[in-house]
Amino acid sequence: MAEITGTGETGLTARYAAALYALAFEQNALNEVIEQMQALGRLIAESAPLKQFLANPLTDAAKARQVLADALAAQGFGTLVRNFVNVVVANRRLRDLPAPVAGFAAYVAAKRGEVVADVTSSHELTELQRTQLRARLAEAGYGNVRLVEHTDPSLLGGLVLKVGAKLFDTSLKSRLNRLNYSLKGAA
Repeated sequence: MAEITGTGETGLTARYAAALYALAFEQNALNEVIEQMQALGRLIAESAPLKQFLANPLTDAAKARQVLADALAAQGFGTLVRNFVNVVVANRRLRDLPAPVAGFAAYVAAKRGEVVADVTSSHELTELQRTQLRARLAEAGYGNVRLVEHTDPSLLGGLVLKVGAKLFDTSLKSRLNRLNYSLKGAA
């Protein structure tokens, strides 16, 4: 499928992101929608019950639409974001809701000329590590970089960096796996 957003996103994510961005721009509510979509992304990432609700394949779409509409209205989300979530649910994409939310963030970053670097580390990065990482990315030709950070203790050390379609895996876990495979091949 062809890319339509200029962010590397394709398919469902690209269509939803582009449509919401265009609608928010048209209604002069772009900054509000961007802030609310960021808040929705944080809410999904931080709420275990919400993650379970979204991932449950037995969730009835009609009930889910009403529950999400009420919850988002109570949290102060605007009409555009609530309608966006309703469209996702109506199209039977409830389980996929995190992807269009993340896709919207990537679309906004691309429109602003930012490069999104997805960083997964074994522990939370310090401010010095963030600064050094941004400096290395600037040296590699990535100017305006926005870091999206995740932690995964199973990496043991190092980090996994994804910039666009490029993946750099310097984690201790992957190094140990490569060593294990090479030792198996030598035996």
